[in-house]
Amino acid sequence: MEVTHDLSFLPLIQNASFLVQMVMGMLLLVSMMSWWYIFLKMFAIRQARSQSDAFEEAFWANPDLNKLYKDYLDDSDSAGSLERIFGAGYAEFVKLKKKHGMDNAAVMDGTRRAMRATYQREMDVLESHLSFLATVGSVSPYVGLFGTVWGIMNAFRGLANVGQATLAHVAPGIAEALVATAMGLFAAIPAVVAYNRYSHDTVRLSSRFESFMEEFSNVLQRQP
Repeated sequence: MEVTHDLSFLPLIQNASFLVQMVMGMLLLVSMMSWWYIFLKMFAIRQARSQSDAFEEAFWANPDLNKLYKDYLDDSDSAGSLERIFGAGYAEFVKLKKKHGMDNAAVMDGTRRAMRATYQREMDVLESHLSFLATVGSVSPYVGLFGTVWGIMNAFRGLANVGQATLAHVAPGIAEALVATAMGLFAAIPAVVAYNRYSHDTVRLSSRFESFMEEFSNVLQRQP
């Protein structure tokens, strides 16, 4: 008797065992979530970079810190990370300067602490969801491999009921199982690439923010 099977993608998923289908469904859900975070982080990092470029240009072009701070307060809702660091530092600097009996070292120490706290909050936002991408990239291949192992086990167990085993009997079961590995790789590869890229981008932004804080501290030390 001739044994024929449809080895196209969708029938392989439909004919897989329930557990393998659950693994595939979970991998599909995780892949969709990772793509959502990939695009979310792409736009967030791109916006943070462009806002930092615009503010640094305005900062070095305008020596009037009071005007810069007033502009920041007037449009604080759309301010970027670097502008919020500036606003926190300058507000603390002005407040401490108004206190009597505080030397310049204490004023600058308080200003740096205020900028550092805002800097940490901004970096937490920029680094959010990166751990999810790292988890997807490291775990998804193993989840897919689990589905593959289970599917192959079922394929060989089915041979016990066949008098004469041929490749036509075992190939569909193995093909169904290997789809789980393919879906695991499909979920993992973009997540790993995105995680490495965005980690590099956040490190560069972090260095940029820290350099600005040092430069801004030097500017404030020269203020009367």
